[in-house]
Amino acid sequence: MRIRDLIAMDRLGLTLLSEPEHLDRRFTGVHITDLPDPGRYLSGGELVLTGLMWRREPEDSRRFVEILAEAKVAALGVGRALLGLVPQDVVEACREHGLPLVDVPTEVSFRTLSEVVEARLAGARAVDLRGTLGHHRRIVAAVADGAGLDELFALTAEELGVNGSVISSTGAVIAGRLDADLAVGLAREYLSATRLPHLVRTGMGPFTLFAVDRAHRAAGWALVCDADLLADADTGYELAACVALERGRVEEGRRVERRLAEQLIALACSGEADPAEVAARLRTCGIDAAEPYAVVTASVARPGATDGPDPAALGGQVIEELLDRRVVAAAGADGAVALVPLRVIRAPENRGAQGRRMRGNEPGEGSPEGGSVQANVQVHPRTQVQRSVRVLLDLLEEGVATLTAALPRTLVSVGVSAVLTGPGGIRGGAEEAGHARRLAEVRGGGVVTSDEIYTHALLLATVPDDVRRSFADRILAPLFAYDLRHQSELVRTLGTFLDCAGSWNTCSERLHVHVNTVRYRIRRVEELTGRDLSSMADRVDLFLALRAC
Repeated sequence: MRIRDLIAMDRLGLTLLSEPEHLDRRFTGVHITDLPDPGRYLSGGELVLTGLMWRREPEDSRRFVEILAEAKVAALGVGRALLGLVPQDVVEACREHGLPLVDVPTEVSFRTLSEVVEARLAGARAVDLRGTLGHHRRIVAAVADGAGLDELFALTAEELGVNGSVISSTGAVIAGRLDADLAVGLAREYLSATRLPHLVRTGMGPFTLFAVDRAHRAAGWALVCDADLLADADTGYELAACVALERGRVEEGRRVERRLAEQLIALACSGEADPAEVAARLRTCGIDAAEPYAVVTASVARPGATDGPDPAALGGQVIEELLDRRVVAAAGADGAVALVPLRVIRAPENRGAQGRRMRGNEPGEGSPEGGSVQANVQVHPRTQVQRSVRVLLDLLEEGVATLTAALPRTLVSVGVSAVLTGPGGIRGGAEEAGHARRLAEVRGGGVVTSDEIYTHALLLATVPDDVRRSFADRILAPLFAYDLRHQSELVRTLGTFLDCAGSWNTCSERLHVHVNTVRYRIRRVEELTGRDLSSMADRVDLFLALRAC
């Protein structure tokens, strides 16, 4: 209903006190209040009626109207019963915030006005409902007949005038048309929203986000409607239910693929399988015995949480979403495992500089248009594999960064093996990726590759936390205590000295102190710890203690 329709009712005697263009402003209902701060009770789009009981001084009007403007109400109606007029400070505050202002005469009660408006709106809703039901029936019928998401959104745009898209939690566009950078930004809004539906205002217009299903947000899908649907959320909910039905269909097929992957990995890791049988199962899972692949494992957990989804199962869903559902992940004992053929790895299309952190993406590296890694020019197979690995790691790191930035209490840990070929590489690759993932868990989440595990870091990662802390405290506690008492830098000097391979001069240059100062500090370190830094064994103990802190 428009303000024009309300003013046109002669028996009400209402007057518009603001700009004439406000006559076409629409409102969705009436809210009567005399609270000084009614914001928490407003949802936007209402005609607010007030008798000014909250007003004590002109400044109160400014505060009241600011609250209404922030709540995005449609208009303000002021009754004359208390003061006999509409104060000028109310008029000015409404003009400042572009809020339509209606003068309600003393003889018209708010209850009468509310009943008139609700009766008119009810009639309009009945007319709209008959038309809407016809549109919705056609949409539901199309979904029941097996319409895909693109067909569903084309029909929604035609029938309801609403353009829709579906994005994953990491910002991948699953259906519809969205700029890649915008999709990543909307995914972060979806992950961090305190409640759904959630309205996002951008330079490209408003977007309303709905949850597609009840999956954990780290692996969920979001419906994106390019309109403000908070006042008409039913349309979004129904469309989200249709998308959820389509996702359920896809999931049914993927369950079979996951089961095949679980059988393949279990057989390959048993150590007793016939290589020919493993090779046959590898081909069944869509990977040729001669093509390169990598093993990726993941777990998702909330430290301190006593309930919630299984970390391994959720990790599998996250792997699939991070890689745009080009692979399936098998549930493992302590983490999900996926075999990723490198030929399916493609860089995101239309991803701008803000959303892209591609490794080695200088001229001549990767696809010039950011599309498939399979370039149109002739490329040496080894170079092509290297490019695919770089893109794989970028996809994983960027996706994990998106999740952890918006879900700070969620720990996403991913491990990636070296490049492998053939059935014989599965067992070792799964072990490599598993060690890398456990190292990522120790570090507080992130992506770790097999290159990082063949160092002391892997040994420290496998040591229980309490043992590691006890080891570090036993060796370094005297140094920390000394530094605290004397405001000195023994611990920093020790770390720099070891990083410089015991070079006095190099260490003094890095610390910007005289070489004799370094010698004095190292002597103090030896005295306090009882270690001899000319001994390789003692150097190793001190180095590991520093890394174990």
